[in-house]
Amino acid sequence: MTTIAYLKYLRSFLRKNENLKNKIEKEFETAVINYLYAGNEIDEVSFEQKSIIDQFKSNTSEPFKRDILISTLLKLNYEISGEMAESIHKLYIQTGLLDYSLSKLKSRKWNSIADGIRELTLFHVKEVQDQVKIHINHPKTEVRIAMQLYLINLFHFDGLDFLNNITTPISEWDQIQLLEALQLNSNQRVTSINLWLKSTNNSVVFFALKLAKIYNQYGVRDELIALLDHQNIKIRIDVIHLLSYLNIIDAKIILKNKFNELTLEEQIAFFEMMENLYEIKDKPFILEHILNPNFEIKFSALKILKNLNIEEFNCFKNLTLEPEFVRMVKYIEAN
Repeated sequence: MTTIAYLKYLRSFLRKNENLKNKIEKEFETAVINYLYAGNEIDEVSFEQKSIIDQFKSNTSEPFKRDILISTLLKLNYEISGEMAESIHKLYIQTGLLDYSLSKLKSRKWNSIADGIRELTLFHVKEVQDQVKIHINHPKTEVRIAMQLYLINLFHFDGLDFLNNITTPISEWDQIQLLEALQLNSNQRVTSINLWLKSTNNSVVFFALKLAKIYNQYGVRDELIALLDHQNIKIRIDVIHLLSYLNIIDAKIILKNKFNELTLEEQIAFFEMMENLYEIKDKPFILEHILNPNFEIKFSALKILKNLNIEEFNCFKNLTLEPEFVRMVKYIEAN
């Protein structure tokens, strides 16, 4: 019976709390709209606007009402643009909400820090980037991605300068979020990514490789070729794919000359590159590998040979009666 009574009390409390929240939200929304239309051409802040600001200031001392006011401002900010959006930005500062957001950056609770950074992002507060950047290597991923998205959403490609100093890893999912945020702004100046390709933080290198592909960074050719000797095999393989995508022939020559030193994964990636960048002078090398013990390499070599010289392909297609080879030849002939 005690449990049932408590559950009834809790349900009643939550219902009353939700009703109160909705009531305050409607009052705040009305007040904000009145603020937006109460300006005049004489005063920077009209008497009526000053009265609304003072009213909001008296409410922001209560966390419950402060959170409702922030969500109300954000909701209206999404629905309007231009001068009115700028007015909401000013109201956010005038009511002291900016100070509360900044105070969260000094909190011992990681979720409060992340919330503060997100609020600064949503209200486009650019002037405090140094205070946000303090958390560049915060131990919590949620804080780091909030900081990174703040910089990219507000400063676009220039905001990526945090990559110069980050020592913590950037997860694959976080990289996807950053790239999506970057691509929301199509008219942006793409700065140099050379330094990030030389980073000791492997996740920064992986991210820089993605940037090089998306923004067709042919200018980093030398840095990419240098990465063919990187200690991380996945980076080396990604670089091979990128060099192929960028049609950098010099890389093909380098890899062909040291083919036997490559790992099997690199050799397979190299033959995928060869399918894209083959030349007639590559034929002797291709012929060496049409009976390679690895299926993928052998398959690529046969495809390339067919494209280079169909007559020679026809001569070599009966080289062995091994069933796998025969099936492979028939498939290539049909496609």
